Amino acid sequence: MQNPPDATPEPGTAILPGDLSGPLPTEPGTSSATGARIDAILDRIMSVHRPAVLAHLRGIRSRHPDASPPEVLRILERRYLTAVTTSGAGVGVAAAVPAVGTGAALALSGAETVVFLEATALFAQSVAELHGIPVDDPERGRALVLAMVIGGPAQELLTQFAGQASGRGPVKTEFWGTLIAKNLPRTVVAQFMDRVRKVYLPRMMAQAGGTVVGRVLPFGVGAVVGGAANQLLGRRVVKTARTAFGPPPYVFPASTTPKVVAPGPRPSRRAIRAITRAEQQQPPLIE
Repeated sequence: MQNPPDATPEPGTAILPGDLSGPLPTEPGTSSATGARIDAILDRIMSVHRPAVLAHLRGIRSRHPDASPPEVLRILERRYLTAVTTSGAGVGVAAAVPAVGTGAALALSGAETVVFLEATALFAQSVAELHGIPVDDPERGRALVLAMVIGGPAQELLTQFAGQASGRGPVKTEFWGTLIAKNLPRTVVAQFMDRVRKVYLPRMMAQAGGTVVGRVLPFGVGAVVGGAANQLLGRRVVKTARTAFGPPPYVFPASTTPKVVAPGPRPSRRAIRAITRAEQQQPPLIE
């Protein structure tokens, strides 16, 4: 079986927003500046640990004691979509304030990206935990979150690596979220992360540049572009999560039972505030 091919760019080829399967806009390889930004992304994803995930799920179950696992999953999806959408629109609105210059608006957009990553990390690991799959290995957690953001190409890459590791060809009988979080050997997870870091994350960095420009457009336009771009990305993450883990279980894992939990690592206050506010706002769900 052939290894997944690396991207080879063609002059003049453009990448559409959300398309991570096309060629890179520059020669393969990661510049020092891009490499530093990628390292920052990976470190930010590491900031969401399992105690925070369990506290998040237990909090939802405490507020909705009669909710079933499918209903809790939909609450997770609602909160996540609202959190990432409102954070994206907020930067577009702030850029229109006269006292906020372009440089400050770009800094705000960077902070919003942090919230998006933390919200995505919390959502992805919460969905895994709801399915009875704890993610307590930081490397597996990073791989899971990045696969959620990348979508289809990451799934194809994972099944190919899993097939190579087993010697039986691509694995199609198992949800790929379970592969990342539990069943793939750590060496294979490391190979997947290496490919993601060298190929797919630079593409994401290139795409993010256009999204940031949209958020600092004049008021009205910037708010719409920022919020719409984040909602588009968020809805893609929700769809990817559904294919990664399949339907929710019939019963809750024991780990999600509400109880008093000792203080532990938590996401940043920005991310937690955005996610908890989202329960009062319910954007259209993906059917």
